[in-house]
Amino acid sequence: MMSTVALKRSWAADLDTATLYQLLKLRVEVFVVEQKCAYPELDGLDLLPETRHFWLDDEGEIICTLRLLEEHADGVKSFRIGRLCTAKEVRGHGYTTRVLQAALAEAGESTVRLDAQTYLVDMYAKHGFVVDGDTFIEDGIEHVPMRRG
Repeated sequence: MMSTVALKRSWAADLDTATLYQLLKLRVEVFVVEQKCAYPELDGLDLLPETRHFWLDDEGEIICTLRLLEEHADGVKSFRIGRLCTAKEVRGHGYTTRVLQAALAEAGESTVRLDAQTYLVDMYAKHGFVVDGDTFIEDGIEHVPMRRG
């Protein structure tokens, strides 16, 4: 039987505790455990009123997630994508692209920024992102700032 993977989206304030727990659990599994990166996962941004969460639900299990933040520099609204990850056992099925496209659709014509792990630059470039600064090390991993729009 084919499983149905559903795209979900929620404002921070509308997230139930169990869903938030699953989102954080997947992020910790990928970034902290798999990538061996000790970093402040609970950074205070997940529950901001303007934060949106996107995820893919595979029959009750969250398999991919992304966080979309609003930024307001000089009075101009833009967005920042972060915490994009997919469970190791389901990579290669286009799930990352699916949540990324949903977040970009939400952002519309607004500028979207992200800090990409350097090995993902080409993947983000396929979605219209360009390198927008110098490579830097964050939590022991090379990143590069990118933007779209």
